[in-house]
This record gives sequence, C-alpha cells and structure tokens, in this order.
Amino acid sequence: MTNGNPGRFAADGLPVLIGSLPLNSHEQALDWIFEATPEIPLWPQLPSNPREQMLPQFAEGIPCIVERNAGTPRSRIFFDTGYAGFEEAMLAFYETYLQASERPELLAGSILATSRERAAGLYLLADRLRTVTVKAGKGQVTGPFTMLTGIKDEEGRAGYFDESIRDMVTKGIAMKAAWQTALLAQSNQPVLMFIDEPALAGLGSSAFISVTAEEVQEMINEVAGAVHRSGGLAGIHVCANTDWSLLLGSDIDILSFDAYGFFDRLAPLTGELDAFLARGGIIAWGGVPTGRAEDITAESASSLCARWEAQMELLAATGRNKTELLRQTLITPSCGTGSLSQELALRVLALTRDISRSLRQKFF
Repeated sequence: MTNGNPGRFAADGLPVLIGSLPLNSHEQALDWIFEATPEIPLWPQLPSNPREQMLPQFAEGIPCIVERNAGTPRSRIFFDTGYAGFEEAMLAFYETYLQASERPELLAGSILATSRERAAGLYLLADRLRTVTVKAGKGQVTGPFTMLTGIKDEEGRAGYFDESIRDMVTKGIAMKAAWQTALLAQSNQPVLMFIDEPALAGLGSSAFISVTAEEVQEMINEVAGAVHRSGGLAGIHVCANTDWSLLLGSDIDILSFDAYGFFDRLAPLTGELDAFLARGGIIAWGGVPTGRAEDITAESASSLCARWEAQMELLAATGRNKTELLRQTLITPSCGTGSLSQELALRVLALTRDISRSLRQKFF
C-alpha cells in the first residue's frame, strides 16, 4: 500500500456502500447502513437536503467558491475571486493549509473542517464508531475535478481552467479529506476515504479537450497524499467509463467503479491491474446495479455472484485465482442510491450484503 499503515486493513470481499441514500433522517440512514454493511459502515449523504448536495457540501472554507441563499430553492454556487475581502480570505486559507498539511490534527475546528450542518451523518457515524467494533469506517468527499468542472464563474467558465482556482480547490478538498480521515480514525480503526469523481467520465470529450491526464493525476495524488498523511486509505469512485490507466497509475489504494455497466472497459488493462494489485491495491467491485429499476429488480444475489465469478475469470490474466482476487475486493453498489425509491434502495443494500456473504462463504 502507499499509505502509512500497511497491513491494517484487508478487503476480503466485505460489503461497503457508496454515499447517498433516499432518506430525510440521518439516524434512520445510519441504521440502514449498519444493517447492510456492519463491518465497514459509512456516513450517509442525504441529497434531499439542499445543504448536502454534491458540490455545496464540501465548498465551505474554500475562498474562491461563493454560495448565495444556501439551503433554499434559490441557492447559487459559483467561483468568484473579485469580491471584497477575497485577498484576506485567501491568505487565511493558505495559512491554514500550510500549518495543517503536515499536521492534520490542526484542521479540527478550522475553516476547512466540514460543518455538522453540511454533514450531520458524518458526525453521527463518528459518534457511533466509539461504541462498536468494525473492520473500518468509510468517508467520502467530492473530488477536485468534479468540483472544478461542476461549478462555473459568473460568465459560465469552469474553475478548472483558472490555475489559481484549481490550486485552491485541490488543496481545499485535500485538507477536507485529511480532516475527515482524522475524525473517523479517532476510534482507532482503519479509514477508507473515497474521492467521488463522476466528472472524470467526461475525460476526452470536447468540453475537456485541453485537460491532460498528468494534471488530473496530480490533483488526485494531492488528495490521496493528504489522506495517507492522516493514516487512511485513499479510494476513488467513478460511476461511468473513464481513463482507467490514469487512475490505476495514481497513488490511490482503492479503485471503485461500476462493474455492472463498465467492467468490459477495465478488464483489458491486465498489465495495469496486475501492477495495481501487486502493490496491494483494492478493487471496489460495483456489481450491484443502481441505474435502472428493471435491473435492480431483475437481478438476484445468485445472478450477481455468478457475474462476479465470470468477470474474475477475465482477470485470471493477472495471475491470481478467485480467492486471491476476492481478498483484494470490496463488494459495492455501482453508485449511490440517493435517487432511487426507498424500496429499490433497500433492495440494493440487501443485494450488496448478500453477495458478499455468499462469495465469502464459497471462497474463504
């Protein structure tokens, strides 16, 4: 592993979820999570709450991001470096960054911590972890590329293409990930910190024609390095197709992807996958569908276990058998369930749990 605590965590085919749930109560959401994934619980993001939507949730304290009418139907979020007081805010930001980049504990209570108002589920999970025994706790943060391309300035330009904005956002996300890792690690269990990067599905499109793989990898590595310095494992989640070679060659420890829809795009990269697994990398196999209701209802734990086995046959080219591969696999949904009905979300959670149980019983 590239983190500072090798050997502390073994994936072993355990189940884990991807962020969002279609509920209004964080307490109920956490109960659902512990029922389905008691070994590796995560904190719930509830997109029904406007303060927990993907971009605003992790924008606090980053001086180039401005939010108006937060938490209301008229909310707006945009990049702005020309407002009164920006220079002072930027100075305070970089002072915090410089002090905390090597000492993440200094982030507690700082402008770069995520507030309870924005992530009530995170604080609930941190409290719950003090009372239970788990294999690991899981957190998540919106990735810098998704933040930089999802938010625009007043003229409609993405912040990615402004070097100063790109630097602030990347460093801000890195420190938020480091702070969150340290918070969840207070109960002395391993922490898996996922960087959610759905926008990476757009790499290579005309909108991102000037974006280079080197720039994107550098941003990912900066966030992963901050997680490592806080003692966590860094994962990245992309729920569509992307440049998998870029991610496999980065400093991440866990690759989370939609194996239900896009396994055929990843499987041919046997050389890159072999190198990733050889250094202790973990595959978060998103084999439980979340995109279409008909797929969720048509599949069963048995059919999806068979799908995992068939896909692992293709990965035999890495020189590993199914038992070895399962040791370096987490079982996950293909994406979060926040946009599903509660009935379908519960089915996704149950399938994730049951696939993990079945595969572990068969191969261990």
